[in-house]
Amino acid sequence: MAIGAQAVTAAPVGFPCSGCGGQMQFDTASQGLKCRYCGAEQSIENLAGQPREHEFDEDGGDEAEQTDWGTEQQAIHCESCGGETLIPAGQTATTCVFCGSPKVLPQGNPGTIRPESVIPFRTSRDEAAALFKKWKKKRWFLPNDFKKQDVKANLNGIYIPYWTYDAETYSVYSAEVGVYHYRTVTKTRTVNGKTETYTETERYTVWHWTHGDYGRGFDDILIPASGHYDDALLEKLGDFDLSKLNGYRPEYLSGFIAERYSVSRREGWQRARDKADSVLETEIRREIGGDELRNLSIRTQYSDITYKHLLLPVWNAAYTYKTKPYRYMVNGQTGTVSGRVPRSAVKIAFFTLGCLAVAGIALYLWSQSSAS
Repeated sequence: MAIGAQAVTAAPVGFPCSGCGGQMQFDTASQGLKCRYCGAEQSIENLAGQPREHEFDEDGGDEAEQTDWGTEQQAIHCESCGGETLIPAGQTATTCVFCGSPKVLPQGNPGTIRPESVIPFRTSRDEAAALFKKWKKKRWFLPNDFKKQDVKANLNGIYIPYWTYDAETYSVYSAEVGVYHYRTVTKTRTVNGKTETYTETERYTVWHWTHGDYGRGFDDILIPASGHYDDALLEKLGDFDLSKLNGYRPEYLSGFIAERYSVSRREGWQRARDKADSVLETEIRREIGGDELRNLSIRTQYSDITYKHLLLPVWNAAYTYKTKPYRYMVNGQTGTVSGRVPRSAVKIAFFTLGCLAVAGIALYLWSQSSAS
Protein backbone atom coordinates (compact mmCIF):
# COMPACT_ATOMS: atom_id res chain seq x y z
CA MET A 1 0.00 0.00 0.00
CA ALA A 2 1.46 3.35 -1.01
CA ILE A 3 1.93 6.20 1.40
CA GLY A 4 -0.39 9.13 0.81
CA ALA A 5 1.26 12.17 -0.69
CA GLN A 6 -0.56 14.58 1.58
CA ALA A 7 1.68 15.54 4.51
CA VAL A 8 0.19 15.67 7.98
CA THR A 9 0.27 19.20 9.41
CA ALA A 10 -0.14 18.64 13.14
CA ALA A 11 1.23 21.44 15.30
CA PRO A 12 4.74 20.91 16.66
CA VAL A 13 4.87 19.78 20.27
CA GLY A 14 7.40 19.91 23.06
CA PHE A 15 7.89 17.72 26.11
CA PRO A 16 7.85 19.95 29.22
CA CYS A 17 7.98 18.30 32.64
CA SER A 18 4.66 18.53 34.48
CA GLY A 19 6.55 18.93 37.75
CA CYS A 20 9.16 21.63 37.12
CA GLY A 21 8.57 22.67 33.51
CA GLY A 22 12.03 21.54 32.36
CA GLN A 23 12.56 19.80 29.05
CA MET A 24 12.13 16.02 29.22
CA GLN A 25 14.38 13.71 27.18
CA PHE A 26 14.19 10.07 26.17
CA ASP A 27 15.77 7.80 28.79
CA THR A 28 17.37 4.52 27.67
CA ALA A 29 16.83 2.81 31.04
CA SER A 30 13.09 3.47 31.47
CA GLN A 31 12.32 3.63 27.71
CA GLY A 32 10.28 6.74 28.48
CA LEU A 33 10.77 10.47 28.98
CA LYS A 34 12.76 11.72 31.96
CA CYS A 35 13.25 15.26 33.24
CA ARG A 36 16.90 16.34 33.32
CA TYR A 37 16.25 18.56 36.32
CA CYS A 38 13.86 16.89 38.79
CA GLY A 39 14.06 13.29 37.53
CA ALA A 40 10.32 12.92 36.88
CA GLU A 41 9.45 10.17 34.38
CA GLN A 42 6.70 9.79 31.81
CA SER A 43 5.81 6.74 29.71
CA ILE A 44 5.53 6.83 25.91
CA GLU A 45 2.41 5.40 24.35
CA ASN A 46 3.08 3.59 21.09
CA LEU A 47 -0.03 4.32 19.03
CA ALA A 48 1.20 3.36 15.59
CA GLY A 49 1.48 -0.39 16.15
CA GLN A 50 3.42 -2.63 13.80
CA PRO A 51 5.25 -1.05 10.83
CA ARG A 52 3.54 -1.31 7.46
CA GLU A 53 5.01 -2.80 4.30
CA HIS A 54 4.52 -0.48 1.30
CA GLU A 55 4.43 -1.64 -2.31
CA PHE A 56 7.42 -0.58 -4.37
CA ASP A 57 7.04 0.16 -8.09
CA GLU A 58 10.35 -0.20 -9.94
CA ASP A 59 8.97 1.69 -12.94
CA GLY A 60 7.22 4.48 -11.06
CA GLY A 61 8.72 7.60 -9.51
CA ASP A 62 9.38 8.26 -5.85
CA GLU A 63 6.16 9.14 -4.08
CA ALA A 64 5.90 11.97 -1.57
CA GLU A 65 6.34 10.74 2.00
CA GLN A 66 4.95 12.24 5.16
CA THR A 67 7.18 15.03 6.42
CA ASP A 68 5.69 16.06 9.77
CA TRP A 69 8.03 14.80 12.51
CA GLY A 70 5.66 15.84 15.31
CA THR A 71 8.11 18.42 16.65
CA GLU A 72 9.63 21.39 14.88
CA GLN A 73 13.03 20.52 13.45
CA GLN A 74 15.86 22.47 11.88
CA ALA A 75 18.45 21.09 9.47
CA ILE A 76 22.16 21.51 10.20
CA HIS A 77 24.68 21.41 7.35
CA CYS A 78 28.45 20.84 7.73
CA GLU A 79 30.65 22.84 5.36
CA SER A 80 33.54 20.40 5.76
CA CYS A 81 31.97 16.98 5.04
CA GLY A 82 28.51 17.89 3.70
CA GLY A 83 26.70 15.95 6.45
CA GLU A 84 23.15 16.99 7.32
CA THR A 85 21.30 16.26 10.55
CA LEU A 86 18.03 17.31 12.16
CA ILE A 87 17.90 18.86 15.62
CA PRO A 88 14.98 20.41 17.51
CA ALA A 89 14.27 24.03 16.62
CA GLY A 90 16.06 26.38 19.01
CA GLN A 91 18.86 23.91 19.73
CA THR A 92 22.31 24.91 18.53
CA ALA A 93 25.06 22.64 17.24
CA THR A 94 28.69 23.67 17.54
CA THR A 95 30.33 20.61 15.99
CA CYS A 96 29.45 18.19 13.20
CA VAL A 97 28.41 14.76 14.49
CA PHE A 98 29.99 13.14 11.41
CA CYS A 99 33.49 14.63 11.25
CA GLY A 100 33.79 16.79 14.39
CA SER A 101 34.13 20.01 12.40
CA PRO A 102 32.95 23.18 14.21
CA LYS A 103 31.56 24.64 10.99
CA VAL A 104 27.86 23.89 10.93
CA LEU A 105 25.15 26.11 9.48
CA PRO A 106 21.40 26.15 10.23
CA GLN A 107 19.32 25.47 7.12
CA GLY A 108 15.81 26.27 8.35
CA ASN A 109 12.75 24.08 7.69
CA PRO A 110 14.04 20.70 6.49
CA GLY A 111 10.88 19.30 4.83
CA THR A 112 12.46 15.85 4.97
CA ILE A 113 10.93 12.37 5.02
CA ARG A 114 9.44 11.37 8.36
CA PRO A 115 10.05 7.71 9.27
CA GLU A 116 7.16 5.44 10.19
CA SER A 117 9.02 3.22 12.64
CA VAL A 118 11.86 3.50 15.13
CA ILE A 119 13.96 1.36 17.45
CA PRO A 120 14.59 3.49 20.56
CA PHE A 121 18.03 3.72 22.16
CA ARG A 122 18.62 1.02 24.77
CA THR A 123 22.34 1.65 25.27
CA SER A 124 23.22 4.82 27.20
CA ARG A 125 26.10 7.18 26.38
CA ASP A 126 28.18 5.87 29.32
CA GLU A 127 27.51 2.27 28.31
CA ALA A 128 28.54 3.01 24.71
CA ALA A 129 31.85 4.53 25.87
CA ALA A 130 32.50 1.52 28.12
CA LEU A 131 31.73 -0.91 25.29
CA PHE A 132 34.25 0.82 23.00
CA LYS A 133 36.89 0.72 25.75
CA LYS A 134 36.35 -3.03 26.17
CA TRP A 135 36.31 -3.55 22.38
CA LYS A 136 39.64 -1.80 21.74
CA LYS A 137 41.42 -3.76 24.46
CA LYS A 138 40.80 -6.94 22.43
CA ARG A 139 42.40 -5.54 19.26
CA TRP A 140 45.91 -6.95 18.70
CA PHE A 141 47.49 -4.32 16.47
CA LEU A 142 46.55 -1.19 18.42
CA PRO A 143 49.35 0.83 20.08
CA ASN A 144 49.63 -0.13 23.75
CA ASP A 145 49.25 3.43 25.00
CA PHE A 146 46.04 3.84 22.98
CA LYS A 147 44.59 0.59 24.35
CA LYS A 148 45.18 1.77 27.92
CA GLN A 149 44.05 5.38 27.68
CA ASP A 150 40.52 6.75 27.89
CA VAL A 151 39.55 8.11 24.47
CA LYS A 152 38.18 11.65 24.65
CA ALA A 153 35.52 11.57 21.96
CA ASN A 154 32.50 13.65 21.03
CA LEU A 155 29.91 10.88 21.48
CA ASN A 156 26.52 11.66 19.91
CA GLY A 157 23.33 9.62 19.88
CA ILE A 158 22.01 9.68 16.31
CA TYR A 159 18.97 8.10 14.73
CA ILE A 160 20.15 6.99 11.30
CA PRO A 161 17.49 6.58 8.58
CA TYR A 162 17.20 3.19 6.89
CA TRP A 163 15.14 1.58 4.17
CA THR A 164 14.21 -2.11 4.36
CA TYR A 165 13.03 -4.14 1.38
CA ASP A 166 11.24 -7.46 0.98
CA ALA A 167 11.06 -9.32 -2.33
CA GLU A 168 10.39 -12.70 -3.92
CA THR A 169 12.92 -13.89 -6.51
CA TYR A 170 12.99 -16.50 -9.25
CA SER A 171 16.33 -17.19 -10.96
CA VAL A 172 17.39 -19.36 -13.89
CA TYR A 173 21.05 -20.22 -14.24
CA SER A 174 23.59 -22.05 -16.39
CA ALA A 175 27.25 -22.78 -15.83
CA GLU A 176 30.16 -25.08 -16.63
CA VAL A 177 30.94 -27.34 -13.70
CA GLY A 178 34.42 -28.70 -13.16
CA VAL A 179 34.86 -31.96 -11.21
CA TYR A 180 38.30 -33.06 -10.03
CA HIS A 181 39.55 -36.54 -10.95
CA TYR A 182 42.84 -38.20 -10.07
CA ARG A 183 45.16 -40.60 -11.87
CA THR A 184 48.54 -42.17 -11.18
CA VAL A 185 51.36 -41.19 -13.54
CA THR A 186 54.91 -42.47 -13.82
CA LYS A 187 57.76 -39.94 -13.83
CA THR A 188 61.56 -39.92 -13.58
CA ARG A 189 63.96 -37.83 -11.55
CA THR A 190 67.67 -37.64 -10.85
CA VAL A 191 68.86 -38.29 -7.28
CA ASN A 192 72.61 -38.22 -6.46
CA GLY A 193 73.45 -38.48 -10.17
CA LYS A 194 71.21 -41.50 -10.73
CA THR A 195 67.95 -41.57 -12.69
CA GLU A 196 65.04 -43.23 -10.92
CA THR A 197 61.39 -43.87 -11.68
CA TYR A 198 58.57 -42.96 -9.34
CA THR A 199 54.78 -42.60 -9.40
CA GLU A 200 52.74 -39.54 -8.54
CA THR A 201 49.03 -38.76 -8.21
CA GLU A 202 47.97 -36.13 -10.73
CA ARG A 203 44.74 -34.11 -10.63
CA TYR A 204 42.75 -33.21 -13.73
CA THR A 205 39.36 -31.53 -14.26
CA VAL A 206 36.39 -32.82 -16.25
CA TRP A 207 33.94 -30.08 -17.34
CA HIS A 208 30.23 -30.33 -18.12
CA TRP A 209 27.34 -27.87 -18.55
CA THR A 210 24.47 -27.59 -16.09
CA HIS A 211 21.39 -25.43 -15.77
CA GLY A 212 18.45 -25.03 -13.40
CA ASP A 213 16.23 -22.64 -11.50
CA TYR A 214 16.23 -21.26 -7.95
CA GLY A 215 13.53 -19.50 -5.91
CA ARG A 216 14.06 -17.50 -2.76
CA GLY A 217 12.36 -14.80 -0.67
CA PHE A 218 14.15 -11.89 1.01
CA ASP A 219 12.89 -10.25 4.20
CA ASP A 220 14.10 -6.89 5.54
CA ILE A 221 17.18 -6.21 3.41
CA LEU A 222 18.55 -3.34 5.49
CA ILE A 223 19.93 -0.34 3.57
CA PRO A 224 21.21 2.84 5.26
CA ALA A 225 19.58 5.99 3.86
CA SER A 226 22.65 7.90 5.03
CA GLY A 227 25.25 9.20 2.63
CA HIS A 228 27.77 10.37 5.20
CA TYR A 229 29.02 7.26 6.97
CA ASP A 230 31.58 4.59 6.23
CA ASP A 231 29.49 1.77 4.72
CA ALA A 232 31.80 -0.87 6.21
CA LEU A 233 31.28 0.47 9.74
CA LEU A 234 27.50 0.59 9.33
CA GLU A 235 27.44 -2.93 7.87
CA LYS A 236 29.08 -4.27 11.06
CA LEU A 237 26.35 -2.60 13.13
CA GLY A 238 23.59 -4.33 11.19
CA ASP A 239 22.54 -6.79 13.90
CA PHE A 240 19.44 -4.75 14.80
CA ASP A 241 16.46 -6.77 16.01
CA LEU A 242 13.74 -5.37 13.74
CA SER A 243 11.07 -7.32 15.61
CA LYS A 244 11.45 -4.61 18.29
CA LEU A 245 10.37 -1.79 15.97
CA ASN A 246 7.98 0.74 17.47
CA GLY A 247 5.72 3.11 15.61
CA TYR A 248 7.39 6.51 15.26
CA ARG A 249 6.78 8.92 18.13
CA PRO A 250 8.59 12.29 18.40
CA GLU A 251 9.26 11.60 22.09
CA TYR A 252 11.89 9.02 21.12
CA LEU A 253 13.97 11.77 19.50
CA SER A 254 13.97 14.11 22.51
CA GLY A 255 17.62 14.62 23.51
CA PHE A 256 18.97 12.93 20.37
CA ILE A 257 19.79 13.88 16.79
CA ALA A 258 18.20 12.47 13.63
CA GLU A 259 19.94 12.37 10.27
CA ARG A 260 18.12 13.44 7.13
CA TYR A 261 17.29 10.90 4.43
CA SER A 262 19.99 11.39 1.79
CA VAL A 263 19.45 8.13 -0.16
CA SER A 264 16.23 7.95 -2.19
CA ARG A 265 13.90 4.98 -2.07
CA ARG A 266 14.84 4.07 -5.66
CA GLU A 267 18.59 4.26 -4.95
CA GLY A 268 18.03 2.25 -1.77
CA TRP A 269 16.27 -0.48 -3.75
CA GLN A 270 19.16 -0.68 -6.23
CA ARG A 271 21.57 -1.24 -3.33
CA ALA A 272 19.23 -3.83 -1.83
CA ARG A 273 19.02 -5.58 -5.18
CA ASP A 274 22.81 -5.66 -5.46
CA LYS A 275 22.99 -7.30 -2.00
CA ALA A 276 20.30 -9.81 -2.97
CA ASP A 277 22.09 -10.62 -6.26
CA SER A 278 25.28 -11.32 -4.30
CA VAL A 279 23.44 -13.65 -1.91
CA LEU A 280 21.75 -15.44 -4.81
CA GLU A 281 25.06 -16.02 -6.60
CA THR A 282 26.61 -17.49 -3.45
CA GLU A 283 23.67 -19.80 -2.83
CA ILE A 284 23.34 -20.89 -6.47
CA ARG A 285 27.05 -21.68 -6.61
CA ARG A 286 26.58 -23.83 -3.51
CA GLU A 287 23.55 -25.57 -5.04
CA ILE A 288 25.36 -26.34 -8.29
CA GLY A 289 28.29 -27.86 -6.41
CA GLY A 290 31.36 -29.18 -8.21
CA ASP A 291 34.95 -28.24 -7.55
CA GLU A 292 35.14 -25.32 -9.97
CA LEU A 293 32.64 -23.15 -11.88
CA ARG A 294 33.05 -21.02 -14.97
CA ASN A 295 30.79 -19.10 -17.35
CA LEU A 296 28.11 -18.79 -14.63
CA SER A 297 25.02 -16.92 -15.91
CA ILE A 298 22.13 -15.96 -13.60
CA ARG A 299 18.93 -14.17 -14.67
CA THR A 300 16.66 -13.12 -11.80
CA GLN A 301 13.11 -11.79 -11.72
CA TYR A 302 11.99 -9.78 -8.67
CA SER A 303 8.35 -9.59 -7.59
CA ASP A 304 6.18 -8.57 -4.61
CA ILE A 305 8.66 -5.83 -3.68
CA THR A 306 7.77 -3.90 -0.53
CA TYR A 307 9.62 -1.42 1.64
CA LYS A 308 9.59 0.28 5.04
CA HIS A 309 11.36 3.43 6.23
CA LEU A 310 12.60 3.68 9.79
CA LEU A 311 15.11 5.17 12.22
CA LEU A 312 17.74 3.04 13.98
CA PRO A 313 19.85 4.16 16.98
CA VAL A 314 23.63 4.58 16.70
CA TRP A 315 26.18 6.19 18.99
CA ASN A 316 28.74 7.96 16.81
CA ALA A 317 32.09 9.24 18.07
CA ALA A 318 34.80 11.26 16.35
CA TYR A 319 38.21 11.49 18.06
CA THR A 320 41.86 12.15 17.29
CA TYR A 321 45.00 10.18 18.12
CA LYS A 322 48.36 11.83 17.44
CA THR A 323 46.61 14.50 15.32
CA LYS A 324 44.89 11.94 13.07
CA PRO A 325 41.06 11.69 13.02
CA TYR A 326 39.26 8.41 13.72
CA ARG A 327 35.69 7.29 14.31
CA TYR A 328 33.83 4.55 16.09
CA MET A 329 30.17 3.58 16.32
CA VAL A 330 28.08 1.62 18.79
CA ASN A 331 24.75 0.01 17.97
CA GLY A 332 22.29 1.82 20.23
CA GLN A 333 20.12 -1.30 20.58
CA THR A 334 22.53 -4.25 20.79
CA GLY A 335 25.81 -2.60 21.86
CA THR A 336 27.80 -3.95 18.89
CA VAL A 337 30.94 -1.84 18.23
CA SER A 338 32.71 -1.02 14.97
CA GLY A 339 35.42 1.53 14.40
CA ARG A 340 38.49 2.88 12.68
CA VAL A 341 41.43 2.80 15.07
CA PRO A 342 45.20 3.51 14.92
CA ARG A 343 47.57 0.66 14.17
CA SER A 344 50.98 -0.11 15.66
CA ALA A 345 53.60 -0.36 12.89
CA VAL A 346 55.92 -2.26 15.24
CA LYS A 347 53.31 -4.93 16.08
CA ILE A 348 52.38 -5.36 12.42
CA ALA A 349 56.08 -5.69 11.47
CA PHE A 350 56.72 -8.36 14.12
CA PHE A 351 53.59 -10.25 13.06
CA THR A 352 54.65 -10.16 9.39
CA LEU A 353 58.16 -11.38 10.24
CA GLY A 354 56.70 -14.18 12.34
CA CYS A 355 54.45 -15.30 9.46
CA LEU A 356 57.40 -15.25 7.05
CA ALA A 357 59.49 -17.31 9.49
CA VAL A 358 56.76 -19.94 9.84
CA ALA A 359 56.30 -20.07 6.06
CA GLY A 360 60.06 -20.43 5.58
CA ILE A 361 60.29 -23.32 8.04
CA ALA A 362 57.33 -25.08 6.40
CA LEU A 363 58.89 -24.67 2.95
CA TYR A 364 62.23 -26.06 4.20
CA LEU A 365 60.58 -29.11 5.78
CA TRP A 366 58.58 -29.75 2.59
CA SER A 367 61.69 -29.54 0.40
CA GLN A 368 63.55 -31.95 2.70
CA SER A 369 60.71 -34.49 2.60
CA SER A 370 60.49 -34.24 -1.19
CA ALA A 371 64.21 -34.89 -1.61
CA SER A 372 64.19 -37.99 0.63
